[in-house]
Amino acid sequence: MTWTAPSVERRELPTVAGEREMLQGWLDFHRDTLLTKCTGLTGDQLVQASSAPSNLTLLGLVRHMTEVERAWFRQRFLGEPVGDLYFSEARPDADFEDLDPSAAEAQFAAFRAETEACDKAVADRGLDETFTGPRGARSLRWIYVHMIEEYARHNGHADLLRERIDGVTGD
Repeated sequence: MTWTAPSVERRELPTVAGEREMLQGWLDFHRDTLLTKCTGLTGDQLVQASSAPSNLTLLGLVRHMTEVERAWFRQRFLGEPVGDLYFSEARPDADFEDLDPSAAEAQFAAFRAETEACDKAVADRGLDETFTGPRGARSLRWIYVHMIEEYARHNGHADLLRERIDGVTGD
């Protein structure tokens, strides 16, 4: 039996809420949107590149966002000693390379597990808490806004990828 990406019901966006609830709501909405763009596709379809010479694929985007979530929330903000999942200094684009269609189900599960781990890790942390990285100080609030921006950009890519695969467009 061939695995296909499951249907995802996007969580409702808060329209009147406090800052933390609003940021988390938009982040969850964009996380769900990325998975929604993959609904019903097989592993083989998820690894179809946009067009040469690009290596951009839907599965690559899922892997990339798994890595980005881990990097910002857990590695940088919290300083957790969790390693990289896909890329390395020697292979900074590995999240988009060497894709295995038969691993798609496991990589979707890794995405869900990472987003849950990130949410849990920062649930009790204040938005004004900071960390210092190579480019200076950043707050948890900045990470939320950056993650929303990152998903919004990549969800636009996902729209185009999905349309190229089977003509499906969506919101």
